Amino acid sequence: MIDAVGLEAHGSPVVHAAHLALGTLPDALSRPVLDRMGVDRTAALLAAIDLVRRGGTVSISGVYAGEADILPMRTMFDKQLTLRMGQCNVKRWVPQLVELVEDPADPLGVTDLTTHRVGLSEAPEMYRIFQRKEQGCIKVVLDPSL
Repeated sequence: MIDAVGLEAHGSPVVHAAHLALGTLPDALSRPVLDRMGVDRTAALLAAIDLVRRGGTVSISGVYAGEADILPMRTMFDKQLTLRMGQCNVKRWVPQLVELVEDPADPLGVTDLTTHRVGLSEAPEMYRIFQRKEQGCIKVVLDPSL
């Protein structure tokens, strides 16, 4: 079972309000609060724990930043689960990936992922469009020359 959801950058009015409130505090005060009181959306992770077979592995590639959420340890122990997680350590593969992405033959099929190419002045509006998933927006390239 793979969880690739984790932390969301938008969508929760409560989290948004909390971030605004924390933004008014000095870093020395806000960082400890954010570190200890962060709340993630764990529905996908909890579903993965429930749905994986006994003795199975839950692989977590989603980003979780909070420490206030409690995992169902009894269920995990009873099912004898293995958890695998971590951030992708891509530096090792960057040279190979750049070569593939820049290849005119497009072996990875990434060329058609760019749905919008705009100048820097349009960035705020494109962030809004991307966030709201409007205009079929998948990937925006900000081009300073436009």
